[in-house]
Amino acid sequence: MRPYLDKSAPDAWKAIGEYSAAVAAAAERSGLTLQETEFIKVRASQLNACAFCLDLHAREARRSGITQQKLDLIPAWRETTLFTERETAMLAIAEAVTRMPLTEEAKADLAGTRSVLGDEAFAAAEWVALTINAFNRISILSEHPVRPRGDDRRALS
Repeated sequence: MRPYLDKSAPDAWKAIGEYSAAVAAAAERSGLTLQETEFIKVRASQLNACAFCLDLHAREARRSGITQQKLDLIPAWRETTLFTERETAMLAIAEAVTRMPLTEEAKADLAGTRSVLGDEAFAAAEWVALTINAFNRISILSEHPVRPRGDDRRALS
């Protein structure tokens, strides 16, 4: 079992928590909604295969009001018209920031999203994506486990 990075360097963990809070506050000031930031966090966590963060942010996304249908369709967001223009902007930003280096397609997506969001919200969304990518890597390297929850059985009945 690998050491948990958050436990092995508590000062660094505290600092990244403070950084994350600053990014969240900047995102809110820029006009991003909680739902919009959760779209970014879920998509980046999917792409990084971070089970711990995906479990956490899928629950947070549902709490924020994102429908289960939209959560289910995030991996195929380009194939449906169910997402709003701002939601697709968040998903495009999540993909571009997570899949480095930037491809020409990603650069075109970012240019389009910037025109939809404006500079301040666009930059804030990129900060949100950068931040969840850092947390994904911490959880993956720490091998944070996903524990079963009691609500799974009720969802199936």
